[in-house]
Amino acid sequence: MKAIDKIVFAPEHAMGSMMVKQPLPSRQVDYLDPFVLLHHGKNEIPEDFEYRHEGVGPHPHRGFAPVTFVFEGAVHHQDSRGNSGTVSRGGVQWMNAGMGIIHSERPAKGGLQEIIQMWVNSPAKNKKDQPTYYPVTENDMGRYVSKDGLAEVNVVSGELFGQKGPVPTLSPINSAMITGKKGGKLKFEMQVGHNAFLYLLDGKVRIDDQVITRYNMIVFSREQMTVEVEILEDTKALFMSGEPIGEPIITQGPFVVNKEVEIMEAYRDFRMGKMGVLIEE
Repeated sequence: MKAIDKIVFAPEHAMGSMMVKQPLPSRQVDYLDPFVLLHHGKNEIPEDFEYRHEGVGPHPHRGFAPVTFVFEGAVHHQDSRGNSGTVSRGGVQWMNAGMGIIHSERPAKGGLQEIIQMWVNSPAKNKKDQPTYYPVTENDMGRYVSKDGLAEVNVVSGELFGQKGPVPTLSPINSAMITGKKGGKLKFEMQVGHNAFLYLLDGKVRIDDQVITRYNMIVFSREQMTVEVEILEDTKALFMSGEPIGEPIITQGPFVVNKEVEIMEAYRDFRMGKMGVLIEE
């Protein structure tokens, strides 16, 4: 039985002034329940930057969790619920938008910034919850080192390799940031029924006798099996698996809901100030 269902290359898209790579959604995979969107951004931030001109300014969300994995650099988060903080290299900010929140994400320093923003759908019963925000450092995560000592897995949520992540999720989600050196090997125990993928930020791996290079998302079979990943070049990757929610979704702009009318309600509530106000410091 083959482990790989499909391999999806991430074409480049403009997001404001930034360019991002986006394998999801794409022609090959419109929605990988509960995973809605993956943006991989890698930018050089000028050392003398003015934060108001960089990153993403105040904008609303409702009905899902926008999650930012920081592989290089640092991100400063502010939101309309009064949360403010910086997540640095190796860290994650996991925000459940719930009934609605306004936030901004700006570079916290100059130099190389490399992040992945992942949109994780929320079950219908949780789409009107009060928003929550979890900033997580690399030291907070469950840490696993491969037997050969060449690969490190930092578990953000769920459980992988016997390590548990600190972030509570609204549906079963396993997620981890991975760094590996040439020659390393990792064996993933896939959960039956989960949608799972490995996205390569850089490097090269071999799975199922196939060689896969950077900027590709490897979507795995939903069968329970052991998947061996052989690292052929120094690699950075994101692994996620999740139990499908199985509900219809409507995505428009910054909102993920279940019905068309709920999109109109989200825009109305945003305009009426029900998601709060964010005036950046």
